[in-house]
Amino acid sequence: MSCTTILVGKKASYDGSTMIARNDDGFYDVKKLIVVNPKDQPRKYKSVISHLEIELPDNPLRYTSTPSVDLKYGIWAANGINELNVAMTATETITSNPRVLGADPLVRYQEKKSRKDKDIPGGIGEEDLVVLVLPYIRSAREGVLRLGSLLEQYGTSETNGIAFSDQDEIWWLETIGGHHWIAKRVKDEEYVIMPNQFGIDSFDFDDAFGAGKEHLCSKDMKEFMAKNFLDLNLDGTFNPRYAFGSHSDSDHIYNTPRAWFMGRYFNPNTYRWDGENADFHPQSDNIPWSFVPEKKITVEDVKYILSSYYQGTLYNPYTSADTYKRAMYRSIGINRTGVMAILQIRPYMPEPLKGLEWICFGSNAFNAALPVYAQVEKMPKYISDVSTDTSTENFYWGSRLIGALVDPNYATCIQLVERYQSAIANQGHQIINEYDKKMIEANDFTLMNEANEKLCAMARKETINTLNKVLHDASTHMKNGYNRADN
Repeated sequence: MSCTTILVGKKASYDGSTMIARNDDGFYDVKKLIVVNPKDQPRKYKSVISHLEIELPDNPLRYTSTPSVDLKYGIWAANGINELNVAMTATETITSNPRVLGADPLVRYQEKKSRKDKDIPGGIGEEDLVVLVLPYIRSAREGVLRLGSLLEQYGTSETNGIAFSDQDEIWWLETIGGHHWIAKRVKDEEYVIMPNQFGIDSFDFDDAFGAGKEHLCSKDMKEFMAKNFLDLNLDGTFNPRYAFGSHSDSDHIYNTPRAWFMGRYFNPNTYRWDGENADFHPQSDNIPWSFVPEKKITVEDVKYILSSYYQGTLYNPYTSADTYKRAMYRSIGINRTGVMAILQIRPYMPEPLKGLEWICFGSNAFNAALPVYAQVEKMPKYISDVSTDTSTENFYWGSRLIGALVDPNYATCIQLVERYQSAIANQGHQIINEYDKKMIEANDFTLMNEANEKLCAMARKETINTLNKVLHDASTHMKNGYNRADN
């Protein structure tokens, strides 16, 4: 699944929250936001793609989920926040290399070749991970350890990166071959950028096999590396990208330009990003995994960067400049995104109010981020009652329709989108502030349901209003238009 991820440490964020966010860039997957209550969590899980059956613990926590509406390929829960305000987003598909995959092959489903044979299940993958992990963890670190044990036991059918957060910590785990993994804690004052490529660029094995404060990995990682000659470092330090990652021509078109644009946005003065003497350019292999930002990062910053398409550069696909560089690189905000969620854990709020989920559907370039409280037993119908049929009665399809209409009419419609995005962001903050205060004063957290309904009613009104406007504009640009009137 081609995605883009950003992780923001609590001292790098505007309000001391941890924030993890990811574009789930599938193939126009129809998505919804629901709450999975313990009674609805399976006790025996079976993967659709890998045909793998796993017994699950009998004490699941409630959690939010953004599953696919059509379950023919599995649940693909994508992200969520559980009832203890632990968040997870899974997964960012990452790259590897033949040495790793030859040493520890991915575990793929093998269909039986004859009646005498048996099917051989594959390993766990993006389809499965949120369901298998999020309902059973009480901290971000526990998420790493539970997923790590599952990877070692069952293997994985994919190369993936997975993020976990709680109010104190953010952890990033990357799979290595079929059964191995490493994980690193995001420093509080830093943010991390991940564009579909193996990302971690430094790792401390002494910590991983000692206190495990900021680094964790498979139990046999050192032996695995030595046996298979994976360490390519020359200076005594260990860069996991050299050992486990890739540096291909396709990376330079598909992956590294996104890291370049994200770093350029948050650290415009720290490094030179443009020109002949740039520290980093769009095809640089050494763009850091993490940075200290030049200013604190807001929810709106995260939404903007995950919606971006090289604005202000010659690579913008919507630029009017006649240049071969236009649309040269893969944008961050693309057409086929199913869902993007910014999972914000606010440490300064009472426990029921800590988790906010800012939800977006469809192409991020043209959609809006709607906040909802996570600690509820069900979500409003506007974001949870979605079918595979096109409709204006839910946030998913309203967002998809706006994007499809605006894209071919970008020059005349983009201002309508910007007003739409601002309207939902402004009112979203206003309603959250209103209900935060109201619930704390009344000590009544059941008002979260009322708040979520109010937020969704606002989003529906703004979405329909914008859809009306962009539809009218798109209609005036139809190819069969004619100026002479009939009356």
